[in-house]
Amino acid sequence: MKASFSGEVATYYARHRRGYPPEVLDALVEAFDLGPDDTAVDLGCGTGQLSLPLAARVGTVIGVDPEPDMLALARHAALNAARPNTMWLLGDDSDLPTLGRLLGDRTIGALTVAVAIHFMDRDALFRTVRPLLRPGGGIAVITNGAPLWMQDTEWSGALRECLQRLLGHPVTATCQTDEPGRLHHQNALVRAGYRYAESLVQYDAVLTIDDMIGGVFSAMSAERLPSAQGRARFTDELRDALGGRDRVTERVRVWVQFGV
Repeated sequence: MKASFSGEVATYYARHRRGYPPEVLDALVEAFDLGPDDTAVDLGCGTGQLSLPLAARVGTVIGVDPEPDMLALARHAALNAARPNTMWLLGDDSDLPTLGRLLGDRTIGALTVAVAIHFMDRDALFRTVRPLLRPGGGIAVITNGAPLWMQDTEWSGALRECLQRLLGHPVTATCQTDEPGRLHHQNALVRAGYRYAESLVQYDAVLTIDDMIGGVFSAMSAERLPSAQGRARFTDELRDALGGRDRVTERVRVWVQFGV
């Protein structure tokens, strides 16, 4: 994983990335029989969008991320949410063996990877995690909807066109959230010897133009974030492209892929 989501990018991420509905947490608890005696590891935790609600369902959550600014915001959010059963560690998927040694005899009930698997070596990760899991525990790869610029809606098409003008090149990144990406995850879990299952949670949600803009900038590395003037120009162009609307409806599809 690359530690590039620093500074303003991390702030955009904390403010504008969508969280997870209770049904997603219910699916995790059911798949791995999670409870108050369990430790969960949220790998690539970002600013804690999944870590914090997961902490309400298990004994301890260890959030791991390679970006210090992300972890600082996650820690602040945990304090505000009164979640003292969270721990925040600087690291990435290559650090899991060390984490395993630190845990000692304590095994993991679940390892979650939410919207970060495309930065990781799936095959190596899935093999490395197996010895750290308790019986019945497992891995969950979570896709929190398609990228805002890749959805089959009029507003997403307008966003994509504005973003392409801003960046000067076509925008086609799916972040492995599409069907071929999910198939990669599935195949890697099966190769590593896991029993595979999946769950889909769908819902409609209001998406404000501020969240749309913030979501785009939260997906950029800090060194590629446009200047303040460029961001302001992009915002004005997008508002015009949306005909003055300040909110739209997003159909959110959250895929949870389990390896047990």
